[in-house]
Amino acid sequence: MLLSQLPNGAHALVDRVFSGTPEVNGAVMQRLEELGFISGEPVQMLRRGPGGREPLAVQIGETLFALRLVEAQSIEVKVPEARAAFSRA
Repeated sequence: MLLSQLPNGAHALVDRVFSGTPEVNGAVMQRLEELGFISGEPVQMLRRGPGGREPLAVQIGETLFALRLVEAQSIEVKVPEARAAFSRA
């Protein structure tokens, strides 16, 4: 799943950053990784801009970022399964 597909308020873990379009080149990918979008990092989609568009407000760690849609479409995430630990208790 792509970060851009997460609903508002949803949590996920970053899987990888990749170049899905020519706009997202090596420099953009490196910047996203330097900002903390690295494999295993928890991320939350907070909200979208007017009309559900740009910018996308996301939180990674303790930091809030505003991403362009094309950037969010270049970040693959994994949504953790329902809290299995609670269902086993």
